[in-house]
Amino acid sequence: MPTRTTVADWTITASGDTATFTHAASSGAPRVQDGRGLAVAETDLAALDKALGEVMKLPVYWLARARREAGAGDAAVWSEPRFDPVDEFVHLTGPCRLDEPAAGFAIDLVHLRGLRIRIASFRAAGAHR
Repeated sequence: MPTRTTVADWTITASGDTATFTHAASSGAPRVQDGRGLAVAETDLAALDKALGEVMKLPVYWLARARREAGAGDAAVWSEPRFDPVDEFVHLTGPCRLDEPAAGFAIDLVHLRGLRIRIASFRAAGAHR
């Protein structure tokens, strides 16, 4: 049974080993390169960070982690975020994929921790300013 969580403009559906993220607004929605990475509007980064944290509290997240090796979820699978002042998006390379039916993107639950580490570090450093 899928678990649905909503934080700000983000809706996350977690089921099995996957979390699917959809964004409420079409403008400013994340840009995804299937299997290569994503770009998130800088103004949505705090809400995405919070959404990741909420999903990581769910039992489905911990069950998925228990099924994988101990190193799963390492931040190294994600690049350091890069802010592009032209489009005002933060770009990350990492293991996400398009999820066409939901018009969003999907990430294996075990990789949420690494993404959250990268985003939190970026935000704490004020790297976008």
